[in-house]
Amino acid sequence: MDPSYRNLNHGSFGTIPAVIQSRLFAYQSQSEAKPDPFIYYEYPPLLDASRAALAAFLNVPVEAIVLVSNATTGVNTVLRNLEWTDDGLDEILVFDTIYGGCGRTVAYVVETSRGLVAERRIPLTYPMEDDDVVDAMREAIKASKKEGKRPRVAIFDVVSSVPGVCVPWVELSHACKEEGVLSLVDGAQGIGLVKLALDKADPDFFISNCHKWLNVPRGCAVLYVPVRNQGLIRSTMPTSHGFEPKAGSAGLNAPLPPGNKSKFVQAFEFFGSVDNGPYACVKDAIKWREEVLGGEDRILAYTHALAKEGGKRVATILGTKVMENKAGTLGQNSMVNVALPLAVVWGDGDKTEDDDLTPDTPRIPKDDVVAASTWIKRTLATEYQTFVMIYTYRNRWWARLSAQVYLDLDDFDFGGRTLQAICARVAAGEYKMGE
Repeated sequence: MDPSYRNLNHGSFGTIPAVIQSRLFAYQSQSEAKPDPFIYYEYPPLLDASRAALAAFLNVPVEAIVLVSNATTGVNTVLRNLEWTDDGLDEILVFDTIYGGCGRTVAYVVETSRGLVAERRIPLTYPMEDDDVVDAMREAIKASKKEGKRPRVAIFDVVSSVPGVCVPWVELSHACKEEGVLSLVDGAQGIGLVKLALDKADPDFFISNCHKWLNVPRGCAVLYVPVRNQGLIRSTMPTSHGFEPKAGSAGLNAPLPPGNKSKFVQAFEFFGSVDNGPYACVKDAIKWREEVLGGEDRILAYTHALAKEGGKRVATILGTKVMENKAGTLGQNSMVNVALPLAVVWGDGDKTEDDDLTPDTPRIPKDDVVAASTWIKRTLATEYQTFVMIYTYRNRWWARLSAQVYLDLDDFDFGGRTLQAICARVAAGEYKMGE
């Protein structure tokens, strides 16, 4: 990592240690030295080793584990494989904090279904308690059924993107099972960030980016589909050799040598020429985390504590607060959300209700939010050699900071001072001055 740069936004794209970068280069070199032998014969065992490492990590059967390029691809894979009922009563349930790419995917599926499925969006108002989130899902399912609709699948996060808070995904998975609704868990922020009780949650579908918090090269994500649901996933994304038309075909026609794996697993083994290096690195990253960093418990104990204490320091510098509920469950991960000393003003007046705001708190007009946000992010990167995820939520500006093993409290102090300076410049209208 550039010694002049402080990465306070690990949660967006992740990064890898030098030793894993070396392993990535080694696999890429093997592939280029003898492309056909590597792809045909050397890569499949490497992929199987990574799948086995993930299965052990998540405590699930290896036959339920395949790899895709990222979490959005995994969500697309599931949604585009589900077949909607001809009566047009099916619904997809989502929270309004759904990740933008996945929200657009739902919109696309609804639009192209030609009336066979609709979206039901569930509002959340953080900070809120876990039980209230689960109750909101149950009420939405109840309302859907009462209106004569059919709630088919519910999408929810492990840790949402913005706000970057923990979601009670295990309880939500159980609630969906009780109500006869398929659960699609978007754990883009998940593996390596929090402990995952995948065997206890038993979701219908689960996706998590390995390249965010597990120190795997981009792009690599795990897609978990229990055997009971693998018949629903008839095609990879993109559709390739593993697809078998209902009209009948000659069987699985993958280019790799045949084996004794299931059709589901073999279909995801090869569905187009991609860089196989990141997939092969998964087992190496898990081993590195165990042998060099001391294992998941040690890693999470450090990063969770750093996020909690670092967030407090940033809030103190800014004179604001950390987003947290009464039970303290929202921040049980390696990210922390800190309010900025900025508010948003709408045309009909100031709707912000936060108790720490004063008449002196700078208010940014709603029409300026995009321009101000764009200026903040570019200025952080170019002038301050750092990056923080900045967003608005409930008429308030927030910063999401990530804790990692290569950071300490000094980095959060730096982040707090930097955000303080940035907010002062925004309040002075500097974002209006152009390039």
